[in-house]
Amino acid sequence: MDLKEFLDRLNNGETVEGGSPMHQFMHKVSQEALRITAELNGAYHLPEEVRRLFSELIGKTVDESFGLFPPFYSDCGKNITVGKNVFINSGCRF
Repeated sequence: MDLKEFLDRLNNGETVEGGSPMHQFMHKVSQEALRITAELNGAYHLPEEVRRLFSELIGKTVDESFGLFPPFYSDCGKNITVGKNVFINSGCRF
């Protein structure tokens, strides 16, 4: 399973059955999100480093106008899309 197929199936409301390939892929993506958010939330980062980490989390480059005040939490991340002039305040959970 690849990311596109996983997100398509989630967006179509498909049930994730324990032990299935979809469940295994979801677990892998969740572990990556936990690693990235732990790094993002664990220390001070310059704004460009916050943008780099958030881009890694969502799998897409964010605009230079993007801003985030950690902590930030997500159990997936790859299903998030943000545009220009977006600010996410501290303590948000997506």
